[in-house]
Amino acid sequence: MSLHPIPTSLHESPPLHRARVALRTRRSTDRLASRQLIWPLFVQEGVDQVTPIASMPGCARVSIDRAIEQVAEASCAGLAGIALFPVVPDHLKDPRGQESRNRDGLMARAIRAMKAAVPDLLILSDVALDPYSSDGHDGVVIDGRIDNDETLPLLAEMAVVQAQAGADLVAPSDMMDGRIGVIRQALDEAGYPQVGICSYAVKYASAFYGPFREALESAPRVGDKRTYQMDPANHREALQEIRLDEDEGADWLMVKPGLPYLDIVSLVRSHSALPVVVYHVSGEYAMLKAAAAVGLFSYEEALLESLGSMHRAGADLIVTYGALDAARLLASGPDSPE
Repeated sequence: MSLHPIPTSLHESPPLHRARVALRTRRSTDRLASRQLIWPLFVQEGVDQVTPIASMPGCARVSIDRAIEQVAEASCAGLAGIALFPVVPDHLKDPRGQESRNRDGLMARAIRAMKAAVPDLLILSDVALDPYSSDGHDGVVIDGRIDNDETLPLLAEMAVVQAQAGADLVAPSDMMDGRIGVIRQALDEAGYPQVGICSYAVKYASAFYGPFREALESAPRVGDKRTYQMDPANHREALQEIRLDEDEGADWLMVKPGLPYLDIVSLVRSHSALPVVVYHVSGEYAMLKAAAAVGLFSYEEALLESLGSMHRAGADLIVTYGALDAARLLASGPDSPE
C-alpha cells in the first residue's frame, strides 16, 4: 500500500510539508550551510594578475592582491575558510622543492597577506612537494622511486614555515607514511601547538584530479602517483589510514575525491569522532560546468545536490570550487532552486 496515494482529483493536493517550500525545508534533517564550505584558491606571482583556468570555468590563478579580494568575498559569504595552493614558477623548482621552505616565498607571503586582511577566516595551507618539485611528485624522487623517509623532514619544515606565516591548519596532501606525527612534533617544538593538521587521510589515486594538475602546473614528469595514493578498489585501507593519522595527532580527516567515494565518507564518519572533510575535486566541479554548458542540467541545482549528498554522507566540511556559488544560492532561498 502506498503511503502517499496519487491524488484522484484535481482538487486534492499533496501533503502540506511537500506543498509549502518553507515548511518542507524546515523538516530537512541534513541542510547544507555556507559555514561548512571551504574555497580552494590558486595564488601566483605578480600584481593584478588573473589567469583563467580553461578546464575549470569560473576559476583562475590570481596574484596575492587579487586573492585578498577573494578572501574578503569568502568571509562576507560566510564560508568556513579557504584552502590555499601556490603556482610556483618553473625556475624555482628543484628535485627537493627548496622553495617550499622559503619564509619569503609565494605561499608564506600569501598566507600573511590573507590573514592580515581577514583574520577570522580559516586558512588551510597545502603541504606537499609537488608544486615546488621539478619532478612533479609529492615526495623526493631518488633513483626513480619516491623516498618516503627522505621526504618527511622537508614536509615538517614546510609546515612550520606556513604556521609562522599564519596558517590556521596545515593540510598534508602528500600521502607519505608517518607524515602527521613528524609534522605534529615539528609544529609543537617550533611553538605552534595551536596550529591544526587537516590530514588528507584517505586520498585515492583518481582520474578526477586532472584539471587541478593543469591549474597548479604540477603533473608528474615521469610515472604517476599510484605508489603513494590509495587504490580505489580498497575501502578497508581507509580505516587503517584514519587510525594511523588519529594516533599521530591529526585534527581533521579528509576524504578525496567526493562523489565517487561517499561510501568512504560514511565509513570514516562512523569510525571517527574527528571532523570529517571531503574534497569535491576539480574533475567533479568541471563535469558540472561542462554538462551545464551544453544544457544537460542546471549547474546551480546540480552543485547543491552534489554538496548536499556529501554532507548527508557525513562530511562536516566540504572543500569545493563552487563554494562561493553555493553560498550565494543558499543565502537566496531554500536548499535547492525550485
